[in-house]
Amino acid sequence: MAATSPTPEQESVSTRDRILDIALELFTEQGYDKTSIRDIAERLGFTKAALYYHFKSKADILLELHLRLHALGEQLLNALDALPDGAARAQQWPRLLDEFITAVDENRELVLMHQRNQNALEALQHSERHHAANDDIEGQIRRLLADSELPAATRVRMACSVGAVMTGLLPDGLVGDIPHAEKVRLVRATVADMFRDPA
Repeated sequence: MAATSPTPEQESVSTRDRILDIALELFTEQGYDKTSIRDIAERLGFTKAALYYHFKSKADILLELHLRLHALGEQLLNALDALPDGAARAQQWPRLLDEFITAVDENRELVLMHQRNQNALEALQHSERHHAANDDIEGQIRRLLADSELPAATRVRMACSVGAVMTGLLPDGLVGDIPHAEKVRLVRATVADMFRDPA
């Protein structure tokens, strides 16, 4: 059976992903402000015009990378949303959060890029798409954590555990020179401790 050629739409998505991957490398290595569209285009072997065909500006590239990080949280929240009630959410939360730890670990360069380019990311807050994405995810979090079927202690643990994951796994983190694999193991253990029955 002959292999089918990618459609123009598939090729466009693939090219956009390549641009984002290279921009992620450059924004992480040398910073958003010190990276130009020309730098990204040259690393890809593109002309600037070819890059502008896919993204209107460098800020649009940064926004798309930011939304990749949003997508990790959305996967967790959508999985919670799909559960039938508060009891099921409380029961499945540790497992889902463990999957979230894996996703954050697998995307640590994306987390590092965010950590190293906070000023540039703050400027994105005026973007309509950024506002809409933030409002959606914040609304979903508030609704899930306001569920009166969940005991207050469980809701607080759920909120704190997300903070523990994001703070504990920061690549340029607060916990010194702990080897990465060990840090991931310790974050998993810490989150598991938060949900262990004290009895």
